Amino acid sequence: MKKLILIDGNSIAFRAFYGLPLLSNKSGLHTNALFGYARLLERIIQDEKPTHMLVAFDAGKSTFRHKEYKDYKGGRQKTPPELGEQFAPIRRLIDAYGIKRYEAEEYEADDIIGTLSKQADQENVETIIVTGDKDLTQLASDNTTIYFTKKGISEVDKITPDFIRESMEITPNQIIDLKGLMGDKSDNIPGVPGVGEKTALRLLKQYGSVEDVLSNLPEISGKKLNENLTNFQEDAILSKRLATIYTEVPMDFSIEDLAFNENTDEKHEIFREFEFNSLLQDVESKEVEEKIEFTTELVDDFSQLGKNISFYIEAEGENYLRATPTFVVATDGKHTIVKSVDDINIDELKAFLTSRDAIYTYDIKRNICLLNHLNIDFTDFTEDMMLAAFLIEPSITIVGVAEVAEQFGVNINNDEFFYGKGRNKKTPTPEEYIPFLQDKVLAIHHVREKLNAKIDEYDMHELLYDLEIPLTKILAKMELRGVHVELDQLKQMETEIRERLDAIESKIHDLAGETFNINSTKQLGVILFEKLELPVIKRTKTGYSTSVEVLDALNGKHDIIKYLLEYRTLSKLQSTYVIGLQNEVSDEGKIHTRFNQTLAKTGRLSSLEPNLQNIPIRTDEGRKIRRAFVPSTSDQVLVALDYSQIELRVLAHITGDESMQEAFNTDVDIHTKTAMEVFNVEREDVDSEMRRNAKAVNFGIVYGISDYGLSQDLHITRKEARLFIDNYLESFPKVDAFMKSIVQDARRDGYVSTIMKRRRYITDIHSKNFNQRSFAERTALNSPIQGSAADIIKKAMVDYVEHPDSKKFDATLLLQIHDELIFEVNKKDVEDFIPHIKHIMEHTVDLDVDLKVDYGQGNNWYEVK
Repeated sequence: MKKLILIDGNSIAFRAFYGLPLLSNKSGLHTNALFGYARLLERIIQDEKPTHMLVAFDAGKSTFRHKEYKDYKGGRQKTPPELGEQFAPIRRLIDAYGIKRYEAEEYEADDIIGTLSKQADQENVETIIVTGDKDLTQLASDNTTIYFTKKGISEVDKITPDFIRESMEITPNQIIDLKGLMGDKSDNIPGVPGVGEKTALRLLKQYGSVEDVLSNLPEISGKKLNENLTNFQEDAILSKRLATIYTEVPMDFSIEDLAFNENTDEKHEIFREFEFNSLLQDVESKEVEEKIEFTTELVDDFSQLGKNISFYIEAEGENYLRATPTFVVATDGKHTIVKSVDDINIDELKAFLTSRDAIYTYDIKRNICLLNHLNIDFTDFTEDMMLAAFLIEPSITIVGVAEVAEQFGVNINNDEFFYGKGRNKKTPTPEEYIPFLQDKVLAIHHVREKLNAKIDEYDMHELLYDLEIPLTKILAKMELRGVHVELDQLKQMETEIRERLDAIESKIHDLAGETFNINSTKQLGVILFEKLELPVIKRTKTGYSTSVEVLDALNGKHDIIKYLLEYRTLSKLQSTYVIGLQNEVSDEGKIHTRFNQTLAKTGRLSSLEPNLQNIPIRTDEGRKIRRAFVPSTSDQVLVALDYSQIELRVLAHITGDESMQEAFNTDVDIHTKTAMEVFNVEREDVDSEMRRNAKAVNFGIVYGISDYGLSQDLHITRKEARLFIDNYLESFPKVDAFMKSIVQDARRDGYVSTIMKRRRYITDIHSKNFNQRSFAERTALNSPIQGSAADIIKKAMVDYVEHPDSKKFDATLLLQIHDELIFEVNKKDVEDFIPHIKHIMEHTVDLDVDLKVDYGQGNNWYEVK
C-alpha cells in the first residue's frame, strides 16, 4: 500500500531553528535547523515507512494572495540570517535522502501540499502532512492526517477530522470559515474586529459558514458583534479566501513520481560534512548490523532442533491469562518448527522443553501462562528479549517482538504483518501464517546477542538474570494463582453505596432547587455558575469546567459543593472498583491481575486488568473494598508486610547523610528528627504541626518538590515553603549535595541509576524550556530513589522464593502492592512464618541504614492493617 508523506518545508525549518539551540560546524555555518530537519526525517522514515515523499517550499515572498491583499503576511519579522543561511543546505539534505522537493512561483507550500493531498485523497492513498502551521489542518480527511509539530519538532499532535470535531466541534473545511471570522495575526489576515475564536466557533456551530453567518445578521444578538459583522462583511469574505488552500496548482508530475528510495551513501556524506556525528553513529550502527535473511529449514519434529532454542507461543487474545494458545514455534537458527496446538502431543512438547540446554523467548511470563493453559508446568526459560530491551531503554513502548527486534537492528522479512496500525497492518492469510510465525521466532533468536551485548555494556547482567528473570517466573505463578474474592461482599457494598448516592443526589437537588443530571457537566455548570452564582474558576471550549479541582476551589462557598465532591468520590468508587471488580471475578471465585514489569520507567511493577494497586485506601469506603479479598480456605489468614519509609531510607543510604542515617538506625521517628533540625527545637518541643510540615518536606524532597508545590500541600505562602526547604537542606547538607550532583550526572551521562544499576534516561535535562527542564531535574532526583525501592522489594520476593526454609511453610505469595507483600498463610504456620519473611525483607540488601518491615494479619485484606 502507498503511504505519502508531504512536508511543509519552510514551516519545519522555522520549527527546527527555534526548537534547538544555535549550533555550528567547524567552518562556522549554523546548523541547528539543518540538524533538526535531519532528525525529523530520520524519525519519519523509521516510524512511518513511507513509499512516497515530497517536501514543498515557498518559492518567494509574492504569491497570488498578495495581488488580492497586498498586506497579506505583512508585518512578519525577517528571517534571521542564522536560519537564512541554512535553507540551501536543507535543500541539499533533502536531495541527499532521495526525497523529491518542489516549489512553484506565486504559490505557497500549503497550496502544493493541498493539491497533492487532494489527488491522494481521490486515489485513496494514505497521506501524512508534517507541518508547524495549523492552516493545513483544513486538509484533514479520512485518508489524510496532519502531524502538527509542537515544542520544536520533538512532539506532534496527530490531527484528524475526529480530532478537530472533538476539540473544536467543527469540520476541517470549516477551519477556513473560522479564519474568515477571527482572522489570523500570523498571516496578517484581518477577519472581523472583535471576533475571537470562541465567538467564531459559536457562530459556525449555529450557522455553518461565513456566508451563512452574514446572511443571518438580523438574528445575531449583541449590538457590537452585529455591528462589526455588518461593517466588515467584505473583510470576512476576503479573509476566508486568503485562508483557503488552493488545490489546483499546476504540476508536471504525479504522486507516482514521488516514489521514495533512500540514498544512504549521500545522506551519510551530508552528515559527515556538517558534523552530525550522533546521527551518523545511529544510522551507521543500524546499517552495519546485519539485516537478517530469515531462511531456515522447516521441520516437523521437535527432536530435529538443537539444544539451544528460541521458543514462542502464539495465542488469540491480548490478555494471556484468558487467551487461547494457537501455535507453538521454536527454532535453533537452522531448523524451525511451527505447529498448531491441535497437532501437538503435549507429552512430547513437555519432554522437548525439559531436555533443552537453553531456551530464549520474548516475555517469559506470558509463555509460562500459555503453557499452563496446555497443562504444562514449565518455567525454565533462560533469556527474555522483552525484559532485556526494557532494561536497556526503559522509555521505549514495549509493543511486540517485531518492534523490539527492529529497535536493535533486526528487521523482520514480512514487515507488513508486524508493523503499524489500522490500514498499514495486514492480517496473514492461512498460507502466510507459517512464514509469519517463523520470522517472529527467528527475530527472537537473532536479536538476543545484540541485547546481551548491551546488557553487558551497561553492567546490567545481575539486574536481568538475578532479579528480573527470576521475578517474572514468580509473577507468572502469582497471576495464575489469583486471589480469592467474596463476590457477595462486593454486591452488598454496591447496594450500600447506591443507597448513599441516592440520598446525596436528593440532597444536591434540594440545595439546587431543582432536579438535574448531576453527571452532566453542562447542566451542573448552569446550576453552579448561573443559578447559584458561584464564582467561575475555569472555562473550557464547551462551557464551564466542573472538574474536581474546580469543586475543591469552591469548597466552603456553598453547601452543595461538599455533597458534589462526596458524590463524585462514591460514584468513581462504585463504577471503577465495586462494580468493576465484580466483572473480573472468575468462575473459581478469584481475581487474576497481571503484573507488568515493562511499564513504569522507575522499575516499579504495575497491576493491570484489574489494577489492584489503585484501590483507594485514604477513605474508609475505599479501604472497605479490601474486605472482599479473603483467603481461599478458613484454615488460612492473609498476612501483609510492607517496608516502612523505604524511599527515605534509600535516600539516607544514597546521600550518606549521617544525621538522617542515625535517626533510622536508632529508630527515631524521621519526621520528628527532621522537625527538630528544621525548626531548631528539642524533641519534646516538636508539636503535631511541626511534624506534619516536616513530613511534607521529607517526602517532597524525595519527589523533587518545588516551593510552589510545598506551599500548595501545606497551604502556606511560597516564601514560607522556600524557607522550609532551605532549612531542610541546610540541616541535611549531604542531601543538598546529592540533589545537585545527581542533576549534574544526568546532564553529563543522560541517565541516572539505581543501587542495582537500573538506568532511567533523562531526555529533557538540557531543554531550553524551563518547565520541561525542571521536570527532568525532578525525575533525575526521584528515579534513583523510587527505582531502588522498587528493586529492593523485587529482590525480597526472589530471596523469599529461593530461600530453602520458605518451603517449610504452608504460605503462598499472592500480591505485591507498591512496598507491600501479601501472603496467604495457614494459621498453624503464621507465628513462625512472619519472622522468617520479615528477616528476609529486612536483609535483602546491605544498606547503611536498617530496613524496617511492618506487618499485620487478618481474615481479609482490610483486617491486616
